[in-house]
Amino acid sequence: MNRAIDFQTRALRAMTADEKIRVSQALWEETWEVLAAGVRGRNPEWAESQVVTRVRELLRDVRV
Repeated sequence: MNRAIDFQTRALRAMTADEKIRVSQALWEETWEVLAAGVRGRNPEWAESQVVTRVRELLRDVRV
């Protein structure tokens, strides 16, 4: 596992700030879509506004 972390660390250090921002944005969008799909799957009767509210709650409550 240390080799993987070392590889990722080197790759991130080699990125420009703009590249890091683009990767972060892509990860954020993917996270949102996966969470929203899960919420929709569990609550198919919900309106999109309810899905958005729930995804926001889930993201707000994340502990790192």
